[in-house]
Amino acid sequence: MTLKLIRLELARDEEFPQGSRAHGYDITAPVDDQGQLDAEEWKNYKDRCRVRRFWGDEEEDIGHLVRKPGGSWAFHYDIHGDPDDDEGGYRFNLHKFVPGEYVSIRDHDDDILRTFRVILTREIA
Repeated sequence: MTLKLIRLELARDEEFPQGSRAHGYDITAPVDDQGQLDAEEWKNYKDRCRVRRFWGDEEEDIGHLVRKPGGSWAFHYDIHGDPDDDEGGYRFNLHKFVPGEYVSIRDHDDDILRTFRVILTREIA
């Protein structure tokens, strides 16, 4: 299994009617042949499963892709030690991380569920 870099960019919403290439995430994660996150392989690579949140002019947040009790996925940022500040992926276990698909993430700052488009997936070493 190889890890993949996944690029998510904000899809259109009320605040950004055209979407935004300046708002999104870069995620490093194991993805299976169907494009889904691989929970078993994540256990082997969890230290390398990283996330970078870029949000316009704000400072980037760097963290890890983590599994929560019950099997859900979230982003835990190094700067935020409190698990309550994690950003939760909405049904990440069901979604395909392939270009053109959409996923949703609950923002930790204002507790808004935002939709993102998968722009890119590429294998990394």
